[in-house]
Amino acid sequence: MVAKVYAISVSEKKGTRKSNVESADLQVDLGIVGDAHAGKWHRQVSLLAKESILKMRDKGLDVTSGDFAENITTTGIDLVSLPVGTRLQVGGEVILRITQIGKVCHDKCAIYYQAGDCVMPREGVFAEVVAGGTIKPGDDIKVITDD
Repeated sequence: MVAKVYAISVSEKKGTRKSNVESADLQVDLGIVGDAHAGKWHRQVSLLAKESILKMRDKGLDVTSGDFAENITTTGIDLVSLPVGTRLQVGGEVILRITQIGKVCHDKCAIYYQAGDCVMPREGVFAEVVAGGTIKPGDDIKVITDD
């Protein structure tokens, strides 16, 4: 199975569900233009597998892409098995470097209260933008190896 972008989501505020968009522009050292998490830090872009969302749906939660505040919902790639430093090519131009796997949530955010649980602390992956460009749902995701 080829890894793909399933959905792209953005929000104006942190700690809220994100809305799905048809495409996103990513800038080096910033993240997704117009997203609350963009900035000069190590968690510019967040990724979560569709498979993780489906696990939550199987538990009876009414959740979909963007509900866990992830920017990129993926399919066909085991994100949490990729080590920090892994580079991903998304679409034709964008390159992301994984900087963090999972996160510590000190306070339960709106997502937790709305969804009843949050998979991001366990299965979310964070990245910085190494090469910018535009991405859209359906784009391929490839792990870049230094062969």
